[in-house]
Amino acid sequence: MALQKQHFPIYFFLLILSFGLQSCKKEQQNIHKTTDNSNYTKNITLAEKYINNQEFDSAFYYYNQIKSNSNPNKDQDKIIYCLLKLAYIQQVKGDYSSSESSATEAIQFFQKNTDSYYQISIYNILGINYKNLFDYDNAIYYYNKALKLSEDELQKVILKNNIAVAYLDKHNYQYAINILLPLTLKKEVVNNPENYARVLDNLGVAYFKVGNPKSLSYLNQSLKIRKQIKDDFGITTSYHNLSEFHTKTNPNLSYKYAQLSYEKATKINSVDDRLKSLALLIENSIGNESKKFSLLHLKINDSINQVRQKAKNQFAKIKYDSKKEKEENLKLKNQKSENALQLEQQKNKNQFLYFVVVIIIALSIFILNFLVTKNKREKIKTSYNTEIRIAKKLHDELANDVYHTMAFAETQDLSTNENKEILLTNLDTIYSRTRNISKENSTIETGLHFISNLKEMISSFNNTTVNVLIIGIDTINWTVLESNKKITVYRVLQELLVNMKKHSQSSLVVLTFKKNQKKLQIDYSDNGVGATFDEKKSRNGLQNVENRIQAIKGTTTFETKSDKGFKVNIIFPS
Repeated sequence: MALQKQHFPIYFFLLILSFGLQSCKKEQQNIHKTTDNSNYTKNITLAEKYINNQEFDSAFYYYNQIKSNSNPNKDQDKIIYCLLKLAYIQQVKGDYSSSESSATEAIQFFQKNTDSYYQISIYNILGINYKNLFDYDNAIYYYNKALKLSEDELQKVILKNNIAVAYLDKHNYQYAINILLPLTLKKEVVNNPENYARVLDNLGVAYFKVGNPKSLSYLNQSLKIRKQIKDDFGITTSYHNLSEFHTKTNPNLSYKYAQLSYEKATKINSVDDRLKSLALLIENSIGNESKKFSLLHLKINDSINQVRQKAKNQFAKIKYDSKKEKEENLKLKNQKSENALQLEQQKNKNQFLYFVVVIIIALSIFILNFLVTKNKREKIKTSYNTEIRIAKKLHDELANDVYHTMAFAETQDLSTNENKEILLTNLDTIYSRTRNISKENSTIETGLHFISNLKEMISSFNNTTVNVLIIGIDTINWTVLESNKKITVYRVLQELLVNMKKHSQSSLVVLTFKKNQKKLQIDYSDNGVGATFDEKKSRNGLQNVENRIQAIKGTTTFETKSDKGFKVNIIFPS
């Protein structure tokens, strides 16, 4: 078993808290001067009385009342002081998590001019809480924050001792020795028997852990000082540590010290120390005696858990009732104010409502007319662009083919099989071009047949010289995609493939479909001749692709260089 680290009894924590006592008293005096509130005076008097008498439930109630009734924008110091006391009470009762919450809440009220004693006390409370919650790194962090603010040498000694204890718990024994050893030479420590004994005891524990024979001397020296000053809490710890020291080398002596530790812990009513001492007695005894100590350990442990849970529940109920009462009072206050304003507001409400209705009607008419006009303009523009595109295709593609076919028919002997075959081929080409122009400008099915039509359109560009591969198209849930986005996908892919067929001289095209979180990604790539981006946009009308994707709040990225193919990355919300 590990030696017991220096615990923090109630009176020791009061010593830590007393660092801020002068500042706290001054704060109370200032509050009394500036607060014309008989309830506050009564509550703070009762709170201080109950905490001094260790009647923690009652003290908690009144500190919480003061905090709840304080103004967060004006009474920061008052709130910090109450949260400090609340965190202390919760810590004494073993509710370290709630104590941590109260102390952390206090930090939120720190100002540039907040008294350093308040900050030191809060950080020290957090350090102790984290130590007892076995979060030693956070404990060291907050002890060091307190140490940086401290200007009192005795404060610094105690905080350094706390840091060393945390390192002991982390099993970093040499680091603890490096902190504790210099403290034994400080006059502030030597002249204060209680702190001197505490430092010696912790140093003895650290030396024991590293196998240094000096350990026993430090432990015995600490016990001697504690007996001289009648420090019962410290004596309990010394007996416990000496019992653990002798566990393996002298079991009988270890048993004796464990008994002494248990008797002293019982005398001072330190339940945690009783449990630790019983654990040692169980380890150093056998048979019925071991069983007796085990049963006693279980009984005490169950009892203290019940007591601490009851205290935790009581504190939670006090805070809940206080919050509920504050909310109810605020509600009544607001209700009175609302009643006072209600009649006056009602007078203006109808007039304002009439005005708003008129504005809404006028605005609605204006917006409706604007949208109708805009829609007409867009339809006209779309129709005009479509007509221009169809006319261009008819002129550039179909008209030339018809002209050449007619010329061929007029000048060649159509009675030969070879010329007949050529004529039929030319007519088939004209038919295919006519059908393609029709498909490019026909209505797109966006329902159940969309995906099959899309595949058919893409596959139509497959021929003996070009192979179009489609990857991942069936992994997309097309049924949830909006109709306008389906139309955009269809037209954009059609535009890219038409451009490919006209200009790229590709032998391979790959279309990849991916679902990326809440976005749909389409990647197009071919192995054609490529071109600069500006050439592509101006020559092949890819500006139209970019405009379509932007219209559905998507992005288009073009990547192309001469003789290195052409790539397009399209991403839009699905």
